[in-house]
Amino acid sequence: MTISDLKNDKGIKEFDAFIADKSYVEGYVASQADIAVLEAFAKPPTDATPHAKRWYNHISSFSGNVKSKLPGQKKLPSIFSINSTGKAEGSKADDDDDIDLFGSDEEEDAEAAKIREERLKAYADKKSKKPALIAKSSVIMEVKPWDDETDMKELEKNVRSIEMDGLVWGASKLVPVGYGINKLQIICVVEDEKVSIDDLQEKIQEFEDHVQSVDIVGFNKI
Repeated sequence: MTISDLKNDKGIKEFDAFIADKSYVEGYVASQADIAVLEAFAKPPTDATPHAKRWYNHISSFSGNVKSKLPGQKKLPSIFSINSTGKAEGSKADDDDDIDLFGSDEEEDAEAAKIREERLKAYADKKSKKPALIAKSSVIMEVKPWDDETDMKELEKNVRSIEMDGLVWGASKLVPVGYGINKLQIICVVEDEKVSIDDLQEKIQEFEDHVQSVDIVGFNKI
């Protein structure tokens, strides 16, 4: 399977099919390859490509500090036929060929067509029987107060008062910053398709009497 230009709908649909049963473009943890693919998009995926949208929102939620610490090299995986100019290699930008999971359709005789259809049907049956996985992530947030006079118990109470479908708050602790100031480090588990980390950060920052800023310092798939 080859994925073409992510700046058009055809490429996004191809990526949606590719990422349907994956959390990341390579391996089982986020890497620089995910950042390279993210930057190849001209616009966010829509509900028409739910798997691509789920992946895009997840990777986009990483802060700049987290992105810079991801492992690997920042380059597109070999399945992407996009060169440095953003054009699909070996094809025109307006190429409307369908995704071909099992090879070229050119000069395909009747027997080869029959075999291909059987394989496609078997693949579709296998996909339909596969139970839907609920993708979850464990997130560590650091919530910084304004100064040493901020009531940290009240700050944590405000944070935990946020309720969202797919969000569960976990353990927390105060981490010294200096000059008598502590920051709140708190863990939460979220269902990726239900909870946007950006939205969650914004909700925490709405407690502006207590909260100066919110950073993501840890992000792991469960």
